[in-house]
Amino acid sequence: MKVTTPGTEGTRRRESVFHRLYVGTGAFDIVGKRARWYVSLGLLVLVCIGSIGFKGFNLGIDFEGGTKLQMPAVGAQGPISDSQVQDAFREAVGRPAETVQVVGTGANQTIQIRTEALDVEEVGAVKQTLFTQLQPLDAQGRPSEQVISDSAVSGTWGGEITQQALIALGVFLVLVTVFLAFYFEKWMAVAALVALLHDVVVTAGVYSLIGFEVTPSTVIGLLTILGFSLYDTVVVFDKVKENTRGLLGLTRRTYPEAANLAVNQTLMRSINTSVIALLPVAGLLVVGAGMLGVGMLRDLALVQLIGMTAGVISSIFLATPLLVDLKMRESKYREHEVKVQQRRERAAAKAAGEDVPEEAPKQAVSAGAGTSRRPSRPAGKSGRPSGKRRR
Repeated sequence: MKVTTPGTEGTRRRESVFHRLYVGTGAFDIVGKRARWYVSLGLLVLVCIGSIGFKGFNLGIDFEGGTKLQMPAVGAQGPISDSQVQDAFREAVGRPAETVQVVGTGANQTIQIRTEALDVEEVGAVKQTLFTQLQPLDAQGRPSEQVISDSAVSGTWGGEITQQALIALGVFLVLVTVFLAFYFEKWMAVAALVALLHDVVVTAGVYSLIGFEVTPSTVIGLLTILGFSLYDTVVVFDKVKENTRGLLGLTRRTYPEAANLAVNQTLMRSINTSVIALLPVAGLLVVGAGMLGVGMLRDLALVQLIGMTAGVISSIFLATPLLVDLKMRESKYREHEVKVQQRRERAAAKAAGEDVPEEAPKQAVSAGAGTSRRPSRPAGKSGRPSGKRRR
């Protein structure tokens, strides 16, 4: 069903897209086209769930355990590249390292090597090969094998972080449900929770599809995007609540039309808020990961960039349309929609010059008024009462 705000049909074609975004008069039929949003987002969620189930995640060393080696990024022959380190590692143990990463900048730049668990002999062989081929320098500028450090990483630490994150997620969802149910209503709480779950599934699915490495920073960043997604949804719902206050007593708009108007009125704000929020995240991703090579910043910014984008999409194209479908399950809103359509049909018929019967309530009132009148006394020849008194 097409949902537009009354009074905007004739001006939509003459207005530009940016003007319609700015004024927010309900020109964008978002709620009326909710079926296509359900299909699109549903297919995306199914693909993400399928990737998580069949492909899984690229878990980092903090989850699976392994060995971590670190060395300065400057050798006797000059700066050491990650490809040189990868070649030396493959020559030492016969297989490539999982990740070789340049971290830091300037004189403090180092190279981190993460791989599956190595025994003592393999660690010694890797250190010897790295020192022989690359000659890393110590603080005094002399080649030294002692600057190549190693440490064993247990996978239980990442598992504990994941467990605590899941507990925090559950507590967060319970508190959000209680808050929305009391501040708004139960259907708004349900729609907001569905939007939150959509954001989590899509973000996790993108990581699974593309193969991004999942680290503890990724898990922490996943929790931070929930607040942003909820904030944007609450802003839209607050406008929906304002537009639908006392709606059942009026026949100007239906509930879907009032909700669609609320989405349009907050659409520009959602876009501006999202752009302002994504700019520092993109800067963190580009500067922190691209220029400084800091892996933790890259993991944190990457999950926030994906999650915030999914949050904006769900708050506009999923939360409010789903709320409309849930509300229209109630008979009073369906009956109100019928009354609004009947009033518009009568107004259109009157404008076309057709004879339109009065509304039923008005007929009842007029009929009641006609029967309540007292009958007049018979008039005399002059048309006035005879004036004779009965004895």
